[in-house]
Amino acid sequence: MQLTKRIFDIAVALPLSLLLLPLLLALALLIKVTSKGPAIYWSDRVGRNNRIFSMPKFRSMRIDTPQLPTHLLSDSAVYLTPIGSFLRRTSLDELPQLWSILVGDLSLVGPRPALFNQDDLVALRTERGIHVLVPGLTGWAQVNGRDELPIPVKVQFDYEYLHRRSLQFDLAIICRTIGKVLHQEGVHH
Repeated sequence: MQLTKRIFDIAVALPLSLLLLPLLLALALLIKVTSKGPAIYWSDRVGRNNRIFSMPKFRSMRIDTPQLPTHLLSDSAVYLTPIGSFLRRTSLDELPQLWSILVGDLSLVGPRPALFNQDDLVALRTERGIHVLVPGLTGWAQVNGRDELPIPVKVQFDYEYLHRRSLQFDLAIICRTIGKVLHQEGVHH
């Protein structure tokens, strides 16, 4: 399963990266001209077997934003860049993660990688054996509530994915993800 999944990840991420290159460059330029700081934000995340890796995202928040999950910021809107809300609402801020898929830090589908300081989420995933999975650009928890899910519920969906994972299940999650993104469901801006 793991080799098939890796081949599938590369077979999708590589042509998609090339196809989206003009959009990626345009978004990077737009971010640079509308706010101070780099276009790409590298976030320390917890990967497979709890290894820390740096995951790129288009920067949607000001450079002085605390490193916390968005839902834990007292008023996340005050930290958004001029185009940050648009990037988050459309999930375009996630596109640089295609790089993480190509280098093997992420898969297309798997549990979303926790922030390095989300000790409660990491501990629950480790307890349930979920930490052995390569985290994903999208996942079973994301299509069932995304940012709105409490951590124990998110972990339960991740645990269910651990036991149900297959190429067919991944394809179903990808299709549901596309629908969620198009309808902008479950996104904290």
